Amino acid sequence: MNHTHDQSVRGETEEAQVPADRPFFASPRMFFLVAAFLSFLLSVGLFFTGDRERGIFVGIWVPSILSAGSLILAGRNR
Repeated sequence: MNHTHDQSVRGETEEAQVPADRPFFASPRMFFLVAAFLSFLLSVGLFFTGDRERGIFVGIWVPSILSAGSLILAGRNR
């Protein structure tokens, strides 16, 4: 009996985390992914146009943006 109850509770919490009415592209997760991708593109552009030091500096932003996004989104789900 407890096993069935645990399954129903788990199913409810998983469904509650993903709103059905919000498309993926309008989600906060997509904001962080787009920001990281734009940072990556800027980094590559700077690096290959001769401004190598700034390209490397901007390239360091990518994992920072993704890390900040994961921390912020993990905090929202609590």
